[in-house]
Amino acid sequence: MQLYNTMSRKKEELVPINGKRVNIYACGPTVYNLIHVGNARQLCVFDVLRRYLKYRGYDVFYVQNFTDVDDKIIRIANEKGVSPFDHAEAMIKEYFTDAHGLNIMDADVHPKATESIGIILDMVKTLIDKGYAYQSGGDVYFDTSKYPEYGKLSHMPLDELRAGASERVDSGEQKRDPMDFAVWKAAKEGEPYWDSPYGKGRPGWHIECSAMSSHFVGGTLDIHGGGADLIFPHHENEIAQSECANGCPLANIWVHNGMLNVDNRKMSKSKGNFFLVRDLAEKFGYEPVRFMLLQAQYRAQLNYTVEVMESAVASLNRLKTCKSALEKAISSAPDGEASEKSLQTAENRRNQFIEAMDDDLNTADGITAVFELVREINTEMLDKNASKGTLETLYKVFCELTDVLGIIYEKEEEIPAEILDLVQKRREARKNKDFALADSIRDEITAKGYIVEETRQGTNIRKA
Repeated sequence: MQLYNTMSRKKEELVPINGKRVNIYACGPTVYNLIHVGNARQLCVFDVLRRYLKYRGYDVFYVQNFTDVDDKIIRIANEKGVSPFDHAEAMIKEYFTDAHGLNIMDADVHPKATESIGIILDMVKTLIDKGYAYQSGGDVYFDTSKYPEYGKLSHMPLDELRAGASERVDSGEQKRDPMDFAVWKAAKEGEPYWDSPYGKGRPGWHIECSAMSSHFVGGTLDIHGGGADLIFPHHENEIAQSECANGCPLANIWVHNGMLNVDNRKMSKSKGNFFLVRDLAEKFGYEPVRFMLLQAQYRAQLNYTVEVMESAVASLNRLKTCKSALEKAISSAPDGEASEKSLQTAENRRNQFIEAMDDDLNTADGITAVFELVREINTEMLDKNASKGTLETLYKVFCELTDVLGIIYEKEEEIPAEILDLVQKRREARKNKDFALADSIRDEITAKGYIVEETRQGTNIRKA
């Protein structure tokens, strides 16, 4: 499998450090609010990467953290009159509601910053002892001048990094250099804190992931990643402090998904184009949101529009209709072994899918392979003599590929008796050639939120 490595700026073969075991660390959310659709893209991308590696026979160990102490968390908690810890816990529960709605598998480990203070302070001490960090007041800063490779992930000139850092220095910070960054922050009035050799305080953002990845995986990661917005400063700073503390590369391959625009503009609350996953799911459902986010190759910039979302709904319905029709066809098909043609079709589409996914997790081309399979399945179902073995072979590969993508997972709701009764009346009207009445009943069914479709395998009923 080839993955684009942000560090080398080229595709590289995935060669796990330890046989068939692949260790992945992906930066999780700062839990101050419900996740937005941009967060969801990263979650879906790394979920598919994990599923695909498992599909290809790898033993995957996946770590995704929660940043549960942060300026935004503290500010919002104070506004609500609750403790930052209670607010963060509530948001973590809401995270899992949305993540499970999107069919995201839980990580093997979901460490929290507040539960990792001990290992964070151990790394801070190591950096100080090795001369890579210094205490200034109650703060501790990483000394970027001691790490000549600083900037190697973002590939940004040091002069540009220094200029940008100068603009971000907060009042009260006592750094030796604007590019230095906090690994431990002195507590301000009204903030949560932990006791440390440097005074009461809390961890800097970047040190959390370095300490957690080192603790739960140790040594060098096979893959580290997140959204492209994390390349600088978060991942750049992670690399600096991890490699200085541990004496080895932090990760062999750095994977970053592209950003998501809304109506061709960067998503922003101030621009009024900011969408929470929860809001989109209430309107379209979680399944179409996941499908929409996987329609483009993960590094490509993805543009969200209502039309794109509606197209995702239509595409997903096409897949569901095929699956439902195939299940019905299998139940009534004559017994018999799979035909050579169906076996060849299954092999061709499986190979097409694998070729796409092996090429830097190209889910766009992977989905294309699934739709080509759907076209061939629909053609096969036109043959009333197609054997049960033939149809089951095609069904197996259909489920196989859609399971890797994690799509088509919501259980179909039971059709209400009222709708079934209308469908039966429509069927009788059609049988009596009273097409005006049949059309009227169909319109009534549509008005109640359901769609009736006639196929060679029978009548399909689904929610609109």
